[in-house]
Amino acid sequence: MAVLLGLVIGIGSMLGGFMAMGGHIEVIWQPFEFLIIFGLAAGIFIIANPLAMAKKTMKAVIDAAAGKSPKRKELLELLGVLFALMRDLKAKPRNEVEAHVDNPDESELFKQFPNILKDKLLLNFICDYVRLILIGNARGFEIESLMDQEIATIRKEKMKPALALGEIADALPAIGIVAAVLGIVKAMGAIDQSPEILGGLIASALVGTFIGILSSYAFFSPMSSKIKTIGEKQMKPFLITKQALLAYINGAMPQIALEHGRKTIVADYRPSIDEVEQEALGGGQKAA
Repeated sequence: MAVLLGLVIGIGSMLGGFMAMGGHIEVIWQPFEFLIIFGLAAGIFIIANPLAMAKKTMKAVIDAAAGKSPKRKELLELLGVLFALMRDLKAKPRNEVEAHVDNPDESELFKQFPNILKDKLLLNFICDYVRLILIGNARGFEIESLMDQEIATIRKEKMKPALALGEIADALPAIGIVAAVLGIVKAMGAIDQSPEILGGLIASALVGTFIGILSSYAFFSPMSSKIKTIGEKQMKPFLITKQALLAYINGAMPQIALEHGRKTIVADYRPSIDEVEQEALGGGQKAA
């Protein structure tokens, strides 16, 4: 919603100002200039990235435009499932906990937390480290190092679409100049025409520079930054899981370990202790 609002305000102000000073919007519509600029941009993207990156980038753009990041409800569910698992680790036989993490889709515990089940990457992250805790031989600093390595890998993958769009944003002003040069070449071929025709051809050529700069700084560059911001927010559940499980490994009671995870949430989204007790701990006790 914020992305759409920003585009409406920005483009509306630009076109409104252009019209207010006597400009004609139809002059800006030069479909062949658009074809040159965005066709070249698409070609550069394909050259620089694997084809699978196109799908990832499209998904990242959609997630960024929709502001798709963990909300308070999802964070409460995460705290709930972590509490339920740590409580079972503390009080139940190993084989009962293994049944949950070996087949979470069939687990009655995980079924209490549907948002966690939907996020397969986070679900696998949780299950993998609960299995390591069940083994019992791994020390805390070893698991922490492994978690850090996996989190760094996940973060790098989430940042790739932002880097790919950033490269296109950097290239677009130059691509706009290429389109403008081609337009000038065309205009020079009509040098013997009337000033009205020649002026129209030169104006059309300059639209290429305008579109290249506008699309770079008004869309691709801000969208790259937005994807980075959303990607960092999507990393938060992994950090919460890491802190809670490490605290448990180091001897904290489940309720205290859960506080280690809760404290990693920024103040704007952090559930209060009362909310955790009512929602997360309550859900965990029900699931257990």
